[in-house]
Order: sequence, then C-alpha cells, then structure tokens
Amino acid sequence: MNKAFKPVSVRALRCLLVLAGIGAGVSAGSSAAQAQAAVQAPLKASVIHWWTSGGESQAVKQFADAYNKAGGLWIDNAIAGADQSRATTINRIVGGNAPTAAQFNTSQQFRDFVEQGLLNNVDEVAAAGKWEQILPPSILQAIRINGHYYAAPVNIHMPAWFFYSKAAYRKAGISKEPQSWEEFLAQLAQLKAAGIVPLAFGGQVWQEKITFDAVFAMVGGADLYLRVYRDRDQQAVMSTAFRQVLIEFRKLKAFVDSGSPGRNWNDATAMVVSGKAGVQIMGDWAKGEFSAANQVAGKDFGCYAGFGSKSPYIVAGDALVFPKTKDALAIKAQKLLATTVTSPAAQVAFSARKGSIPIRNDVDESSLDVCARQGLAIMRDKSRQLPNSEMLSSPDTTGALQDVLTSYWNRNQTPEVAQKAFARALKDQ
Repeated sequence: MNKAFKPVSVRALRCLLVLAGIGAGVSAGSSAAQAQAAVQAPLKASVIHWWTSGGESQAVKQFADAYNKAGGLWIDNAIAGADQSRATTINRIVGGNAPTAAQFNTSQQFRDFVEQGLLNNVDEVAAAGKWEQILPPSILQAIRINGHYYAAPVNIHMPAWFFYSKAAYRKAGISKEPQSWEEFLAQLAQLKAAGIVPLAFGGQVWQEKITFDAVFAMVGGADLYLRVYRDRDQQAVMSTAFRQVLIEFRKLKAFVDSGSPGRNWNDATAMVVSGKAGVQIMGDWAKGEFSAANQVAGKDFGCYAGFGSKSPYIVAGDALVFPKTKDALAIKAQKLLATTVTSPAAQVAFSARKGSIPIRNDVDESSLDVCARQGLAIMRDKSRQLPNSEMLSSPDTTGALQDVLTSYWNRNQTPEVAQKAFARALKDQ
C-alpha cells in the first residue's frame, strides 16, 4: 500500500490526446486476413499491476492462469510501486499504447479517467455476474459511476487488522484478545513492561493515516467517521468526540520504538514475526510476511479485526480498470478478463495467496486461513461494513489529510491545532 496517488496529469489527458492526434484504441487498417487470424488466436490481455512481492506474484499468477484457461493470453506488465504503476498506465494511454487493463485501488483514484471518457465500462459483465446482488455496497459505490461499471473489483482488503505474536503475548502474560480500546491500551502497557516493543509501527505518512483510521473507526464509531469523511461535516471535525479520537491516536506513540520513523510496513511486520514486537495494526496483506516465515494464523500469530462483535470493518481493495478502445477484440478481451477475475474459483485462489478476502461470499472458503474466514463472516453483516476513507475522498483530499496527521503525530501539535488543520483540508479540496 502506498501514499495516495494525485492524478494531476489525468485531467490533462484529453487535451494531450487531441494535440497528439492519438486515440486510445488500436490503430485501424488491419487486413481482413489479419482480422480473421486474430479471431482464431487467444485474446491477448496486457495487464499493468503492482503485485510484485513474492506472495503477490503467486496471487496474480492465479488470475493469469485462469484467464489463459478461459481462452485468453495474459501479458504481464508488473511495475513495482503503486504510484509508478499508475503513472505507467497514464503514460501508455497518452502514448496511444493503452493496456487492456490496469490495477487501481478500489477508491476514487480512477474517477478522473471516467470523467475524461478514457475507460470502457463492463456493464454486460456486471449484469451477467449479478454484481449488484453479490458485491458489498461500498464496493459498488466505488466502481459504479453515473450508472455504469468502470472497474472489476478483484479483492477486499481490510487495512485495520490487528496482528499479534502469540509468543510475545505469552511472555507478557496476555491470555486473550482485547474487547475494547481500553483493554488494548492496557495490553500494550503489559507488553512494554515485559521488555517487548508493544506496537510495531512504520512512521510513513500512509501508515500513520491507516493507523489513525483504525483508531477513528474503533473509538469514534461509524457515524462520526462517515460525517467527517463522507459528509465533510465541519461541526463533526470540530466536535469533542473527534478531538478525543485525535487524543487516543497519539496515545499510541508511547508504545512505539525509536526506530519507527521511516520504517517500511513489512519491516514492522517482521518485528511481530520474530516476537520482538507484540502487535501491528496493518492491512491483511501483512499475512504474506507471516506465511513467508512459515507461521500459521491462529497458531503462531493471532488476528482480530476490531474490538467486540460490532466493531466496524473497513472495506478497501484493488480493482482492474479498462482503458478506452474501439477495437472489437480488445473489448472482448476486457470482458473476458472482468468475467474471469470476478469468478468464484479465481477469487479464492487469488485471495488465498494475497492475504485478502474474495469480493463475494458465495465461495468455498475451506482453503482460506482463519483470518480470511473471520473477515468473510464479518462481511456478511452489512451493518459492520465501513468504506475506506479513500472511497469517500479524492486522492488530493487524502494526501492533504495525510499531511495533517503526520504533522500531528511527529510535531507534538495540540489536538485543537490538528482539528483546525483537518477541517481546512476537507474544506479546501
């Protein structure tokens, strides 16, 4: 997961395309014989994505294999880093060499592409697959724009899981998972007293933001969370309740180690894997690090998605978008790709390796780990689903809020100063 992408160049794409005389589709002029030969060949799909780590590579291979078996030919374009991957997509569209599909987060990151008319919709696939019936409301809201489906969701990530070392918990004398925020803080104190780093933390702006959002959802509650992120309610931001969320968030600073600034998320996870640290608040992609160390969920490490049976479950994830083209074969490949990656078998195979959960709950979950099965069970209760803040805010707004929170975390600002800055960021974007 990376800092939110700021699509400054996206708004200029239409002008660039016109000036360059470039279309988003495949150039015309193929002979009838070439067209006939193409019909007989597998449907090529060039896919840009940033699934490049060991576990992610194994995950995306499941999609590639499924697409190839369905009559396609997956052409892999893996680009390390989300920002770099999305920039490559933009550059290829501008250069007239658009991919068949490209990865984005299930958020507002690709809304500018839709507004500029640069994406094909996959309405037929959505109708055939009954997406309106099987997908969570927050996912539908992100991919359905002006009544059309412009992305195929491929997974659900929850960015606010709590992963803990069973060995560290035993050493600190902790025998159960906390059922409230107060119990969680008490357990962090126990870990600290036992000589263990209580909270494995990576001091990067995006990590600070997802940790804050976890505290916000758990302490502030879903109603306040939505009033702030969805409604941009200035009174809600300046309320006593939101001030308390900021206070509780910074209480965590007493439980992180001096090496946390600038630390990568996977290095923080490694601290929990080794038992050096007790807990990490991170997305479910962190499970890949435990798996790489041959640790088993429920045995070597524990996981919980919040406190108690009514805790909000933040919904995030990844999706494939389909750049505009008028080429019939390319459109056919896009539809086949959207159908394949959202199918039950491919969903399970991908998520089992990615650490996420499938976008649909009508799947065989027997091959998924205990954390994923817990997530699927929670998702069946729609009252607990809470959209990721990036689904509710533009990339520019998300970036501005990250700046506010990193200043608050690192510069010892008062909660009142942070409240005012938060309110300005929501108002100005």
